Amino acid sequence: MDQIMGQNCMSLGMFLGIAFPVVVTVTLMYQNSSFGLFGGFSVGKIRGGKTQNATSESGSNVTTHGFEMGGTAQNITHDSLGGKEGNNNTDQKSRYFFDELGRVKELQGRSQNDTTTEGRTENTAVDGDLKKISTNESAQHAVNHDDKLLDGLLAFGFDEASCKSRMQSHLYRKASPNKPSPYLISKLRDYEEIHRRCGPNSRTYNKSMKKIEHSKNNTSAATTCKYLIFTPANGLGNQIISLAATFLYAVLTDRVLLVKFGNDKHGLFCEPFLNSTWILPEKSPFWNEKHIETYQFLLEKDRASNSTENLPSVLFMNLQHSRNDPEKLFHCGHSQDLLQKIPLLILQSDQYFVPSMFMNPFFSMEVTKMFPEKDVTFHHLGRYLFHPSNEAWEFIISYYDTHLAKADERIGLQIRVFSPESTPTQAIMNLVLSCTLKHKILPEVSLQISVSSARKNQTKKAVLVASLSPEYGDNLRTMYLNKTTVSGEVIQVYQPSQEGHQKFNDNKHNMKAWMDMYLLSLSDVLVTTSLSTFGYVAQGLGNLKPWLLYRILSNESHFPACERDFSSEPCYHVPPSHYCSGMAMPVKEFHSTFPYFRECKDFYFGVKMVKDSM
Repeated sequence: MDQIMGQNCMSLGMFLGIAFPVVVTVTLMYQNSSFGLFGGFSVGKIRGGKTQNATSESGSNVTTHGFEMGGTAQNITHDSLGGKEGNNNTDQKSRYFFDELGRVKELQGRSQNDTTTEGRTENTAVDGDLKKISTNESAQHAVNHDDKLLDGLLAFGFDEASCKSRMQSHLYRKASPNKPSPYLISKLRDYEEIHRRCGPNSRTYNKSMKKIEHSKNNTSAATTCKYLIFTPANGLGNQIISLAATFLYAVLTDRVLLVKFGNDKHGLFCEPFLNSTWILPEKSPFWNEKHIETYQFLLEKDRASNSTENLPSVLFMNLQHSRNDPEKLFHCGHSQDLLQKIPLLILQSDQYFVPSMFMNPFFSMEVTKMFPEKDVTFHHLGRYLFHPSNEAWEFIISYYDTHLAKADERIGLQIRVFSPESTPTQAIMNLVLSCTLKHKILPEVSLQISVSSARKNQTKKAVLVASLSPEYGDNLRTMYLNKTTVSGEVIQVYQPSQEGHQKFNDNKHNMKAWMDMYLLSLSDVLVTTSLSTFGYVAQGLGNLKPWLLYRILSNESHFPACERDFSSEPCYHVPPSHYCSGMAMPVKEFHSTFPYFRECKDFYFGVKMVKDSM
């Protein structure tokens, strides 16, 4: 009996020795995107700016469409081919991304099961696709993940199904000519490890937060990990650009970034950090800033005592827009020396204060190594941090595939009216047309050539209008409806949302705004309104130098109507107004002190970064 049992044990051991590695290998192949079980190939998407197999095309010269936010992608209303009702479920598999194996299986299934009257033609196309997949070019796409990970900017190892946009976004835009530096990539990987070790739900986090909560000063609150809590302010555009700046500050100071997102941000973004969350738990004792010492009070106390003893364990910093220099010497070395000693900082801002870190002697060398091309700092930070959630992504790609994918050129037009009560719609339209017609962004309408005699196979331009008001999309649509253009181009106008006015603390409104920003970032040419942070997000994500519409506040005109910006960076509206010595710092002196700063074209009080060579 013992002999039989011994033989059975040996057989079982041999089986496990063979089977276990096989199971582990298969499991890793499924989970690890290197094996590409759900990546690499797309139907109806673009690669390198060229359109492939878009799902629909308007039958008229101009169409307009809108989002109807009902919680699922199926609730989007799509107009159709030739005016018939569109089928939103058509080719749903084109919404997802298959590797070469998955693509083959899909095509084989269609080839075997297709029963339509055009089955023979379908099968011929399928056979051709199957042959293409066997080429060397397709094989290269199957193993090349540089595009997916944005040249190393994104971390490897995410569950792709949990955030489809992270690994699919590269299929919707041209590859960026500005690559992240190796040093930036290494800093991001280091930060991710800190966040994993010290972030919410970890033992270190619970221990550190409890110690900070019950300590009286920074000395008694000495912890392994330090934290930076971001508190949003103002609209979503302000929140996104200021959050990017706050994240950079967290990376430079080895702090764990936590965001205080309320319900109005629910479902907008994916988690950006591997195996952790960036959401501050609502049960945190630091959810509100009451009874917490402020940065301004700290500086005043420090000046009076000239001592770094008895610093608080928690400090609140308000870096919001203000002409009263809200930064309070934040860009100075001595201030950062104080802040480094405090375990928990709570920062509220609506500004893109990244230039302050290039000015700061504590950070300037480090941040310059991270971003040798200073004028694409937000481009890298934004693409790293902000990935649309699966819900938002489904809306974005559905809208893009249906209305924008087949256009030869996509024009983004973002119109923000700051004083709608005193600014007539016609004054804004005159400004928009003066800009777009003069610079040949849009063609003039021909009064001589009839629609019936227009050339076939014209170039098609899709104009995506992002505005709170529907009038601007409607006016452009009417202008080009059933009319030919001098250039022979066909203009199609779309306006995804028309909210009427800006809403705060509204999840549905924020979702529409986020979708509009992202769709604008997929444009080939972008026109935005001066001073609008909404436009800043789109231009930064898309690495676009926009045409800036002059900001008018009443029934007026302005020449020029718009001007081309020199950088995709957001403008820092309220840069420091004092040298670290306390002396006043006129904005015009920024150029001599910091040669990589220039005055913003849309706000002469502000500054933005450029390449050193400019």
